[in-house]
Amino acid sequence: MKRNLILTVWVFVTFLYFNLLVAAPDSIFRYSDRVHPDIADSNMVVSQNQIATEVGYQILEQGGNAVDAATAIGFALAVTLPRAGNLGGGGFMLIYDSSTKKVSTIDYRSAAPKKAKSEMFLNKNGGVIRYGYIVTAVPGTVAGLIKAHEEHGNLSLQEVIEPSIDLASKGFRVTYDLFQALNFGKVSLLEDTTSKTKFYDSGQNTLPTDSLLIQPDLAKTLRLISTKGKDGFYKGKTAELISQASKTNGGLITQKDLASYEAKERTAIRTSYRGYQVVTMPPTASGGLVLLQTLNILENFNLREQGHNSANAIHLLSESMKRGYADRTRYHGDPDYFPVPIDQLINKDYSKERALSIDLNSVTPSSEIFPGKIIVVDESPDTTHFSVIDSEGNAVSNTYTLGSSFGSGVTVPGGGFLLNNQMRNFSHSYGKSERISLSTSPANRLQPGKRMISTQTPTIVFDPQGNLFMILGSPGGGRIPNIVAQVISNVIDHDMGYAEAVMAPRINQRLGGKLELETGFSRDTIQLLTLKGHKPTSAPSMGSVQAIFIDKPFIYGVADTRRPGAAAKGKTNLK
Repeated sequence: MKRNLILTVWVFVTFLYFNLLVAAPDSIFRYSDRVHPDIADSNMVVSQNQIATEVGYQILEQGGNAVDAATAIGFALAVTLPRAGNLGGGGFMLIYDSSTKKVSTIDYRSAAPKKAKSEMFLNKNGGVIRYGYIVTAVPGTVAGLIKAHEEHGNLSLQEVIEPSIDLASKGFRVTYDLFQALNFGKVSLLEDTTSKTKFYDSGQNTLPTDSLLIQPDLAKTLRLISTKGKDGFYKGKTAELISQASKTNGGLITQKDLASYEAKERTAIRTSYRGYQVVTMPPTASGGLVLLQTLNILENFNLREQGHNSANAIHLLSESMKRGYADRTRYHGDPDYFPVPIDQLINKDYSKERALSIDLNSVTPSSEIFPGKIIVVDESPDTTHFSVIDSEGNAVSNTYTLGSSFGSGVTVPGGGFLLNNQMRNFSHSYGKSERISLSTSPANRLQPGKRMISTQTPTIVFDPQGNLFMILGSPGGGRIPNIVAQVISNVIDHDMGYAEAVMAPRINQRLGGKLELETGFSRDTIQLLTLKGHKPTSAPSMGSVQAIFIDKPFIYGVADTRRPGAAAKGKTNLK
């Protein structure tokens, strides 16, 4: 009897203890969650590459701010994550200044060379050429990172680039992730003599894991940028190397193209989602518009009531995503060349009309959402994102890319860096059909100097009180805005723990495509979706969200394990 009483008391105390831990307002962990984030209370860096995360963290430790760290990470990834990190690509950055409470942006998307014409990029079968010098656009990354640092950084440019120079000149160990990526990258890299020599042995075998990758030419380029800033890349020796290699190998980039390139500040776009402010990049980062339109449509439904990843919730997500993407084909383009109707597209009344067209019990055919031929363009998933917050609360959300994995596959001789293949992302069939599709879009047609649209979606979210709450983004090609939307919804609609919100199984839906599902969905759920008219299909993992969540006094970093090697690191004064 006494034994039973002791056992009963023990069970009760244990139950009470764990419930208190779960409910405690100052608890660090939610012990009801299956997975947990990294925790700090001073700063946090999250990226797709452990070495780059460490570089960013050390810059913060040296007294740098969030932009210093972001600049250092951007250059470091060009050394350690060559399939996506880059000097020869482009991207987008959001910068939050905690003193002014303002979000500024930098559009450093790659741009079309002046001599470019659409017929140059089409093969004999009418398809778009994918690799080689011909599809390289004018790189924007160096201009973007330098602009951010000049306008917001604290440390010297030499201090923030020094870690990257060391990594390139002294080398780093090849990881399993890089080894695998280079194996997949043979399709383009082996076609270029400089890339082949850099990444493979004489027998075309990939650099072995744990071997030392030393990149002396890349180190020289980084030193020039370190001492001369933007001019160290867009003028002088490096510009000569790019233009000469381009001319010799059938490319279009000239020294004039490089000298005239400018990273641009745009006005961030935003919407309210259930009282939270979601702030993201405007076009040419069209992923931001897709994200905001999708959230505006979702807001008309009670997702929490449906339950996370239930068949009904997935159906609503899918139908909202299709409608969010529908306008991209017609209206999204470089705002310097096309009047993108941003205010109308993210208008709440317009989104409500879109929501009213959703049937809760059946799929709406894509042809009824967008009256024209639907062509699904599977944009490359090989991009990368990083997020940073410093001890003062300044933050950076940055996504950048080479396009395909390793971009065009070409490495600039003497420069040591890969070039993008972004020229394939214009609507090269414009004018060849009256039907509007992504390949014929007037908004995204090729024009000299123009920037091609992108689904990159760096994002910052503020809570209803106006406090910084989320810093996030992801690679994933055309899936990016849908990935980001799901993480935001998982937290706001379903009150999921931060790590669980990032790690939860994802879906993807675009116009004309099947409903894509990661692993983790039950057969029962899939059957219910099929009954609604969906055509569910198994898909590889989607994206790699590198996210930071601020829930004072703590900062939570989540490095998405969908891409090997991702890491979060922050400073903590917790006792």
